[in-house]
Amino acid sequence: MKATHGAAVGRDHAVASPNGNSSGVEPPVLGGPEFSDYFLLDNLLTDEQRALRKKVREFMDQEVIPIINPYWERAEFPFELVPKLAQLNIAGFQIEGYGCPGMSNVTAGLVILELARGDLSVSTFTGVQSALAMMSIALHGSQEQKQRFLPPMARLEKIGAFGLTEPTHGSDVVKLETTARKDGDCYVINGYKRWIGNASFADYTVIWARGDDGHVGGYVVEKGMPGFECTVIKGKTALRCVQNAQISLTDVRVPAENRLANAQTFRDTEKVLLASRFCVAWESLGAAIAGYETALAHAKQRRQFGMPLAAFQLIQYRLSRMLADITDMLCMQFRLSQLLDEGDYSMPRVSLAKMHYTERARAILADARDMLGGNGIILAYHVARHLCDIEAIDTYEGTDTVQALIVGRDITGFNAFVPVAAPSQH
Repeated sequence: MKATHGAAVGRDHAVASPNGNSSGVEPPVLGGPEFSDYFLLDNLLTDEQRALRKKVREFMDQEVIPIINPYWERAEFPFELVPKLAQLNIAGFQIEGYGCPGMSNVTAGLVILELARGDLSVSTFTGVQSALAMMSIALHGSQEQKQRFLPPMARLEKIGAFGLTEPTHGSDVVKLETTARKDGDCYVINGYKRWIGNASFADYTVIWARGDDGHVGGYVVEKGMPGFECTVIKGKTALRCVQNAQISLTDVRVPAENRLANAQTFRDTEKVLLASRFCVAWESLGAAIAGYETALAHAKQRRQFGMPLAAFQLIQYRLSRMLADITDMLCMQFRLSQLLDEGDYSMPRVSLAKMHYTERARAILADARDMLGGNGIILAYHVARHLCDIEAIDTYEGTDTVQALIVGRDITGFNAFVPVAAPSQH
C-alpha cells in the first residue's frame, strides 16, 4: 500500500441522465487506506496484519455499510450481523487462548479502526464484548471461569455486557453503590446500572458491586437470573443501534462460583478500563478516517461553478488539515500500541490518546459534514451517522475532562478531580 498523491477517484461516479449528462452525484464510495496512510505506516505491518485489516475492511464495506442505516434510523440492533462477525474470529482481541485470537495491541487496534470506520455501533458492540466483558473475565477470572465463559463468547454464541456505570455515578463511579452481600453459597446483589451496552440481550453481564468488606468485585450475572431487569434507553441521538440499558438488580442471587476470583478492589476495574479506553481511541481514529475519505471522494466528484470542489483552495486546505490530524493520530496511536505490546502500560498515555482523538474526530466529521453540503445530513452518505455517533464516543469510557485530569495529575503531581473549597478569609 502506498499513499496516493493527487490520484483520480476510480470507484466513485456520477449518476448519468438519459441524455448522457451528469444529473447528480451518488453517495461516495469510501476510499482505501492509501488515502489516509500518508506516512506509509502500513509498510511497518506484517503480511498477516495487512491481510486481517483488509478482511475486516471488506466485511464492513460489503456486509455492514449497505444495511446499517435503516437499523440506525429505527434504533435497532442488527442481530443478523452477529453470526457473520463470528466468522471473522476477532472476538477477544488481545486475549490468548480459550478460542480467542491473541492479537498484539497493534493488530487489535487495526481491527478496531476498520470496524469503526464502517460503523461505530458495530465497533462498540464488539468492543463491549471483547474489551470489557471478556477482558474482565480474562484478567480477573479463575482458570475454571475462563474455561467456562470465554470460549462461547469468542464464538459469539454468548454475548457479554459490562455493568459499572450507575445512574448517579459516571465519572465518579469509584463511589458505586451497588452492593453484593454474601449469603451462603451465593451473593445477593442490589442496585442500579445505567448506559450498559448489550445488556438487554446479553447472556453474561459482569456487574461490579461493593461487597460486605467495602471492596468492589465483579460478578457474572447470567441471563434469566431472577431480579435482573433491563430497560432499554430510548430517544438517543448517538449510537442508535447500540441497545444501552438501565439495569435494576433486586435481590439477584449469583452463585459464588460466578464471582470473579481475582477481582478484589476497584483498582481491578481500571485494568479493564485501560483496555477498553485503548479500544475507544482506535474507534475515534476509524471514524475520523471515514469522514476524511468521504469528504475527499465527494470533493473530487462534486462540481460547482464548473469545477470540481477539490480544485478550490479552501477545500484543499480543509482536506490537508484533516489529513494532518489523522496522520498525527495514526503515528501517536501506533507508538502507544507498541508500548503496550512491550508491557509498558500507562493509563495517562491511553487517556491522552482518547482525549485527543475524540476531539479531533468530532472536528473532522463536522468539517466533512459541512463540505458535503446538504448531502452531509443524509444517512446515505454515512457522515451524518458518524457525526452523531462520535458524540457518544466522546463521552463513554471517560469524558474529555476526565481524561485531561488523569493526564494533568500525572504530569503535575496534583489531583484536581475533587474541587477544594477556598480557605476561609476570617
